[in-house]
Amino acid sequence: MSKSGARILVVDDEIEIMRALQRSLTAHGFEVFTAASGEDALEAIAHYRPDLILLDLGLPGMSGLEVCKQVRMQSNLPIIVLSVKDTERDKVLALDLGADDYVSKPFSMNEVLARVRVALRHAAQIQSGTEPIFTVGPLIVDFAQRQVQVDGQEVKLTPT
Repeated sequence: MSKSGARILVVDDEIEIMRALQRSLTAHGFEVFTAASGEDALEAIAHYRPDLILLDLGLPGMSGLEVCKQVRMQSNLPIIVLSVKDTERDKVLALDLGADDYVSKPFSMNEVLARVRVALRHAAQIQSGTEPIFTVGPLIVDFAQRQVQVDGQEVKLTPT
């Protein structure tokens, strides 16, 4: 059970799936909002300020991919795609357009809950600036500062 009370927006035009996700997420301590179209999703994001979006791609009107692009232009809000589209091409396109994760339907509710927890944990680390520091022997990698040291000496890195 989550005690975070994180706010999650579920965007899906399949009412049964939306309700099942809403029940499960609520039972695990999340505050859940829903939208059944891309346009409604953008309004809900502006109004409710969710911490994470569970987004179906096959929406009426504005597609889930377009919602993903719109959201990504304005924020780093975690987006987990839930879709019946399960080809590699579909997954890569969604991830390249800004989705943080992709789960194919039908899905296990336990898997979705685990992915939600991971996405929220990563978002919290980024917001708090507490991204992990990786240390192995004399090697230290500080992901937040984008610095590497070997034996206490900074290693100059290139952007590529």
